[in-house]
Amino acid sequence: MLEHFCECYSDLSGPILCPVLGSIIPLFIPNSRIRPIRLIGLCASLITFLYSPVPRIQFDPSTAKSQFVESLRWLPYENINFYLGIDGLSFFFVILTTFLIPICILVGWSGMRSYGKEYITASLIREFLMIAVFRMLDPLLFYVLPESVLIPMFIIIGVWGSRQRKIKAAYQFFLYTLLGSVFMLLAILLILFQTGTADLQISLTTEFSERRQIFLWIASFAAFAVKVPMVPVHIWLPEAHVEAPTAGSVILAGIPSKLGTHGFLRFSIPMFPEATLCSTPFIYTPSAIAIIYTSLTTSRQIDLKKIIAYSSVAHMNLVTIGMFSPNIQGIGGSIPPMLSHGLVPSALFLCVGVLYDRHKTRLVRYYGGLVSTMPNLSTISFSSTLANMSSPGTSSFIGEFPISVGAFQRNSLVATLAALGMILGAAYSLWLYNRVVSGNLKPDFLHKFSDPNGREVSIFIPFLVGVVRMGVHPKVFPDRMHTYVSNLVQHGKLN
Repeated sequence: MLEHFCECYSDLSGPILCPVLGSIIPLFIPNSRIRPIRLIGLCASLITFLYSPVPRIQFDPSTAKSQFVESLRWLPYENINFYLGIDGLSFFFVILTTFLIPICILVGWSGMRSYGKEYITASLIREFLMIAVFRMLDPLLFYVLPESVLIPMFIIIGVWGSRQRKIKAAYQFFLYTLLGSVFMLLAILLILFQTGTADLQISLTTEFSERRQIFLWIASFAAFAVKVPMVPVHIWLPEAHVEAPTAGSVILAGIPSKLGTHGFLRFSIPMFPEATLCSTPFIYTPSAIAIIYTSLTTSRQIDLKKIIAYSSVAHMNLVTIGMFSPNIQGIGGSIPPMLSHGLVPSALFLCVGVLYDRHKTRLVRYYGGLVSTMPNLSTISFSSTLANMSSPGTSSFIGEFPISVGAFQRNSLVATLAALGMILGAAYSLWLYNRVVSGNLKPDFLHKFSDPNGREVSIFIPFLVGVVRMGVHPKVFPDRMHTYVSNLVQHGKLN
């Protein structure tokens, strides 16, 4: 039996196994030896990150099928397997996940003094679950794993949050996303009943009646819309960001929202193409309204984290417009902004974290004139602001422009509203930067200033490099994703 166990687990890839081992080893180390615990967590996450791009060497971009497929018999009597694979969609999301976790560990290196071992364990378990989600090919586990991600995130917000309302924010985050997924479970059980198999690839080739497609699409929409989040089920996100620690905000901006958009592209759109076409106006309307509404709401916020959080909602609703534009430009253009969204808001939250660590406030009115006292942070903030504005040469631009083109082919009014949202985004981004960085110092509120230290600067550099790399040389993304997107449009008859 032990040999069978080892044989099964030897088939699991490094990005899955390494975080699991890294989360178990610290449990046997005393809490007093926090430095070795941190080093083990950091090393495990770095090894996972270095291993994650390895499949690119043998990755075949000419096929839309899942590659490097691995299967572990989990519940054989129920025909449920730990069934993994990589395709042009999941490849980059795995890399993004493994990129962000070492950053989160470094961000909490000195700040997470209480329950440091538990923080490392929660971070690595979260990494394992998110990698498994993006590689999962079993429909039932495709439901179970995203909901399991909620548990370590709930703990991180509730234990290491910054204010007294952190418990409320943690419960709000947990309940919103969990309750929305109940309908998804019903949909998956119905799919399993009709197909008789727990293989997602077989389920994608199954033809459902139009009425059943609509029911299943609505059920899956309820789950994924909350995670994106789409308006009006977005309330949990600003509250969670405000109360979460800086590392929690980085990972909230980077990954959980991608669980929703990835679910649409992996599950709803290819499996229910007729229902997707019928629901396009239903998606366009709230998404276009959300872009304008959240952009205007952003300009009225007084908390730096809430400003970035509402901006994040606007960007993700622009992504939903692209995903449901039934053409290659819209769907293909929606994927790079998802990846960029894992970098740009995360960098902005890190900037806010640097200010909060020094001055213990996030209120905009207390800041001003930082360019003269914190020039390095001002430069980093300016670069991140340009990316948040979707300036040419940055990671955000390469996706939002094709989204506008794809949406215009489908509905010119929606494309116009989306473009107006981009203009508003540039306006509030410049307003925020000018308010915090330019102007006069406010010595009545802030007395001591210090630029980011070496550890903090080293954390920012990968984000800036990634933003510029994606913006200047984006060819790697269409090369890997074009076949998957083309197959989604043509095989799903989304044209």
